[in-house]
Parts: sequence; structure tokens; C-alpha cells
Amino acid sequence: MDVKFQTSEDISFDDFRTQILKDYEIAVTSRECSLLGRREVLTGKAKFGIFGDGKELPQLAMARSFKNGDFRSGYYRDQTFMMALGVLKPKDFFHGLYATTNIEQEPMSAGRQMGGHFVTYSLNEDGSWKDLTAQKNSSADISPTAAQMPRLLGLAQASKIYRHVRGIDARKFSNKGNEVAWGTIGNASTSEGLFFETVNAGGVLQVPMIISVWDDDYGISVPAKHHTTKENISEVLKGFQRDENNAGYEILKVKGWDYTALIHTYENASDISRESHIPVLIHVVELTQPQGHSTSGSHERYKTEERLEWEKENDCNKRFREWILEKGIATEEDLKATEKAIKREVRTAKKEAWAEFLEPHKETKRILVQLLENVANSSPNKAFITKIKNDLIAIEEPIKKDLASKSRRALRYLLGETTAEKNALTQWISEFLEETQPKYSSHLFSELANKATNISEVRPEYDGTSEKVDGRIILRDNFDALFDKYPEALIFGEDSGTIGDVNQGLEGLQKKYGALRVADTGIREATIIGQGIGLALRGLRPIAEIQYLDYILYAIQTLSDDLATLMYRTLGKQKAPLIVRTRGHRLEGIWHSGSQMGGLIHLLRGMYILVPRDMTRAAGFYNTLMKSDEPALVIESLNGYRLKEPKPNNLGELCTPIGVVETIKEGRDITLLSYGSTLRIVTQVAQDLKEVGIDAEVIDAQSLMPFDIDHDVLKSVKKTNRLLVIDEDVPGGCSAYLVQEIVEKQGGYKYLDSAPQTLTGKDHRPAYATDGDYFSKPNAEDIFEKVYEIMHESNPQDYPSLR
Repeated sequence: MDVKFQTSEDISFDDFRTQILKDYEIAVTSRECSLLGRREVLTGKAKFGIFGDGKELPQLAMARSFKNGDFRSGYYRDQTFMMALGVLKPKDFFHGLYATTNIEQEPMSAGRQMGGHFVTYSLNEDGSWKDLTAQKNSSADISPTAAQMPRLLGLAQASKIYRHVRGIDARKFSNKGNEVAWGTIGNASTSEGLFFETVNAGGVLQVPMIISVWDDDYGISVPAKHHTTKENISEVLKGFQRDENNAGYEILKVKGWDYTALIHTYENASDISRESHIPVLIHVVELTQPQGHSTSGSHERYKTEERLEWEKENDCNKRFREWILEKGIATEEDLKATEKAIKREVRTAKKEAWAEFLEPHKETKRILVQLLENVANSSPNKAFITKIKNDLIAIEEPIKKDLASKSRRALRYLLGETTAEKNALTQWISEFLEETQPKYSSHLFSELANKATNISEVRPEYDGTSEKVDGRIILRDNFDALFDKYPEALIFGEDSGTIGDVNQGLEGLQKKYGALRVADTGIREATIIGQGIGLALRGLRPIAEIQYLDYILYAIQTLSDDLATLMYRTLGKQKAPLIVRTRGHRLEGIWHSGSQMGGLIHLLRGMYILVPRDMTRAAGFYNTLMKSDEPALVIESLNGYRLKEPKPNNLGELCTPIGVVETIKEGRDITLLSYGSTLRIVTQVAQDLKEVGIDAEVIDAQSLMPFDIDHDVLKSVKKTNRLLVIDEDVPGGCSAYLVQEIVEKQGGYKYLDSAPQTLTGKDHRPAYATDGDYFSKPNAEDIFEKVYEIMHESNPQDYPSLR
């Protein structure tokens, strides 16, 4: 089937007459917000602006076909769409520009994201789910280009799961799978790999998603010829078009200024996708960008005079207005009156938002000025403090940074003073920082009572008949128990389905639970994670499997920018309790070494990172996570699947605590901390050290993020007074993080008689084969000699030089 334009002759406007003027009002309101928003940035009141001007009409059409239960996964130009849904008002828009930290005034992120990033609330105050089928939903936006695409795939797949998998309580999440996931993206961002990976996966899975490409012929300052082959994304994607014999996409093309054609196109797309679960791509062309890409530059610098004139004549709002007049829907006088009223309304909203933003700061400034006045009058350094006070008075529109900075600088002139006035200022500063810092730092992890770190440990139970089995059997039987217990649980990844994963930890489970709950995927890590995020956003409990830890780098941007930040950037208004399962550590070879831990613990703040030493602990982590609702990465030890472990009697129930270390061997001379596969070597070496009179305490970190919330390692260091962290990551990687946690955050430096040390892998990736592993990562002899060296340094008489 050829890609076709939809034209205004295809549909009558009569049925839409009552809505047309309302749509025009929204389009004008959105445009006026964009125009005034840019001015606010240029005057310095806002820091950055990126707006939806030029895209108003197609967003209105999309909103008309968007139903309760549907989800949007869009980008930062969709303000008109959100206004059309009634979830974004002009005052909200300006509060977003000013970064107001009051969630009631700035409902999209309480100032944590730039303007243009939108969200609806999925959760009640207690963290329970709202009825998502009774509202129109938008997943929380992020800025990276095309990064909204992987999540879109999962949002759409959830409808397929709800339609076909029995036994799930879907009352708050789906109406028989009839929901559509709507994605929006700029034409230039379709050059990103995430877009193509998502398009391909959507065609394979045949899920109800509709992708709108807003095409204005540019990406930033770069014209389409540098972005897209043939300068036409729908032409490029013709091979995805479905036909009589092959599943694929319905691809539609429509001009962005043609109101009735847009309405027809979007209703057609909605019907196709909603009823038949078919993905649709709508290429919206001949759009404009009246103010250029953003407030960081002017489009007059890179567009020709001819292009600028064309954009002026074909602005979608202008063409819409002309069409309204041509069809006699309203008169010139009617439209002018409407436009005048809207300009007044938006200007009022801007003024009110700025006044509301400043009001608490001005009141706080008044109090602080008086405190500074008081402390100046009681201090020998009155002149210096008075200058700070006067500088603060001169700031007519103060922000929180001004208040914090000025007050704290004043303390420098009060050193050694012990007056009541100083105490009052000091107390004010402490209270101000205590109140203000959470406005920027809360909700990195869950703050609810059922957060994963509050789930109590349930120890493995054994009896006299407990057999020793391969570690994979423990995982398999535990997953079996979980899938039976949680109908909403599902797992998917490369080789996860038919063969039961590469190590048979899911052996036989697809046959038992079906191909939708235990599923194979293509080789596409970013959208495997995206599937998981979208499914989790819609109330399911997905486990996304990345075959090996090394391959997680393909998905790191989606994990870092989207999943790990979700709860933070929505102030706890959305959650995606995705469990990412992978395996790593000490496999041989540069690209199968599985030790990128230093990168992960820094890039994935906002996720739990768990490193069980064996499959019993891994099973316990999965059980703990299923009792909570937070995202996590679980890294199983690759060389542990065939090692024998006693099989617990309480699989499916045992819980490994998160954020808690485990002491494997007690000792008095030195504390050895490690995790994963390396821990087994450390444990063996601890026995060898006994032969030379060294009694080492061995601790399994188990959980890297969070790490040791009970400070048990500190208790060990207080006893041994020495610390060595052993890690197969590169120098300065995870081991450095752990040392900082113990020495700095826990205060372990106070109890050390020797310098805290680390023993890591080499700077390079591990070379191939057994010898490559031995000479690239910490081996038994390295560990033995390092511990002995530390003991020799402190007591050379009892521990003479080894070599």
C-alpha cells in the first residue's frame, strides 16, 4: 500500500462545528504562551525555553482521538496537546518556566525539569494506583532526542498483555486492552537509533501504538537533507507498510495545517490501532517553527528568506484562521475579539505566576534582612555584614539561592562570636536548608512505607532432606513460584522464552505460563528496557532480561535518563517498578567480562543495584522486589549457575534484604569487602590466610545501591582497624565508591590503623581465556599477597616480607 496524503476533501467539517472554535482558542492560547515564554527567557526570568509553536493543529487533532486509559509518550513540544486535554493551564506553563518548587503551582515536575516536559499523575498520595482507565495519561517526558520511544513500546504492549493474558486484575489499568499508546517525535530525531529500534520492535510485536512525526524540515539549525535519506521519513519507512500478506504498519501522511484532514487522519489511525492492535505512523508535514528551535538561538540565522516567508504564510494557526473565515464558522470581528481576550488572559497568567513564584521568597527575604540587621548590630564586623544585608535588599526579585548564599556568607564574619543574634541566624540557616534541600533532592527512591529497604528478611529454610542442586534450578523454581503468585508478572529477553534463558534459569516456564508471560525478544536491548518501563507504568510487573551485563551498555541511556529518574522527576507521581535481570562477573573476554559496575552505580542513581553471590540470594532479591514497587538491576553471577547450592524449602517466600551486607566469616585482623563472583575467591583466600596467622573478616556487600544502611562494615572496621575492598571493576570504579561509603560517609577513617586500600582489576578490559582472567582481574594470589602486605606494613616482625 502506498503512503497517501489525507486531504480536506475526504471529510466534512459539519460534524465538528461546535468544537472548531474551542480548538482555535486552544491553538491561540498555546501560541501566545510560546511567544510570551520566549520573552520571559530573554528577560532572564526563565533560564531556557523550548516551545510547541507551529505544531498546534496536529496536536489538537491528536487530542480529539485520545481517550481515557490511553497513554502519551512524547517530547517537549506537546504543550498544545496537554492544554487540549485540560491538564495544562497557562499559569502552569509559566510556573514551569520559572521552576516553581510548589507541586500545586507547577504540577509537571515542581521545578525539576525545564518547561515543556509534561506528566499526569498515576499515583495517589499513599503511592497506590489511581484508576488509569478513568483518565487520560501522559508518561513523564525526558529531553534526550528519541528517548521517549523505547518506553512507548511497553506502554502499547501492555494493552496486548491485558487483552490476552488471563488472571490479571486489570480494573485500574485496562479496558480489555483497548488503549492506544501515542508517541510524538520531531522529524530530525527519527535519525536516532532508538527511533528505528522502536519502530522495528513495534512492527514485530504488533502493538497498538501511534507515532506522530512533527516534520518542520529542520532539526535544530540543520535541514532535513542532513538528517533523513530522501528527506522523508515516511518514504524511508515504506518497507514497514502492512499489506495483504504481511503484518506491519499503517503509514499515513498529512499536512500539518489542514484541520479537517488532520481530524480524519487521527480518527482513522485511532480506529485501526485500537481495534486491531496495529501500529500506525503518521507523518505530519509542512509544519513550521515560528520562533526557531529554542531560546538559545534565532532561526533567522539559518533559514533563507524564502523559507521564512513560506513559514509565515503556512503557519498552521494562520491557515486554520483563514479556513474558519472561509467556511463562515466565525467572522473577523469574532476572531479578533477572541484573540484579544486570550492575549489578556495569558498575560494575566504570566503575571500571576511570577508573583506567586516570588511571594514566598520576598517574605523569606524580609525575615532574613531583619536577622542580618540584628546580627550586624551585635558584631564587631558590622560593616561587612551590613554590606551583605544591603546587597540582599538590592535584589528586588530574590530566589532561594540568593537567600542561602547571602545568609551563609554572613557567618564568616561571626567566627568566634557567641551571641543570641548569631544563634538566631545560624538556626534560621539550618532550618532554611533543611526545608529547601528536599525540594530538589527528594524522591530519588521511594519514600513510602513499603519501599524495598523496609521489606524484612526471610531467611532460606532447609531441612534434613534438602538436596544440593545447580544454582539455576533454585532460580527456575523460584521464578515458577513468583509467576504462580503474581499473575501480572512477566519476563522477556533474548533467549528467555523457548530455551528458558541461556543458562536455563527459566527452563520450561514458557510452556507452563505462555509465550506472552515468558517471551523471547529480538536483539534490541534499549527497547527491551523500554518495554519494561512502559509495562510497569501501566501496572504490570515486568522483568526485563539483558542477556549479559556487557550488553546493558546498549540500554544505559534509557535506564539512566528515563527509568532511574522517573520517581525523582515526577516528585513521586509516577512509578515504574521494573526489575532488570542480567548476569555477569568473570566471564572470559573483552566484551563478556561483566564488570562495568563503577559506571552503573553512578549512572543509575534512583535504581537499586544488587549483586548476589549465589542464586539463593538472587532468588531472595527477586522476591523482595516483588513485594515492593521500585526499579532495580539484579546481576547474577555467571559462573554460579552450575555450582551446587542447597535448595531452600521456601522458594518464592525467602527474601534477601536490600541495603544490608552479610558477614560470611568473622575475623579480628582485617576487614575484606567484596561481592559477586570475586567474593568466592576472597572467601577461599581467607582460609589460606589463617595458615600465616591472619584472621580476616569477610563481608559480602550484596547490595551496592543502597549500600550497608545499617553500617555493619563500620562495626567490622572498629574491630579490625584495617580495610581492603576487592573488586573486579577497573581502578577507581566500584571499589572507590565503596571506600567512600565506609571511610567518609560511615566515618570509618576514625578507626583505621592502616590506610584503606582497594584491589581491583587492571585498567584494561579482561583479555581472553583463563590466563586473560588471571592476569586481568584479582586472583587468589593477588588477594593473599595484598592482605599480607597490609599486615606486614603494620607489623613486619610477625609478618616478614613475602617477596
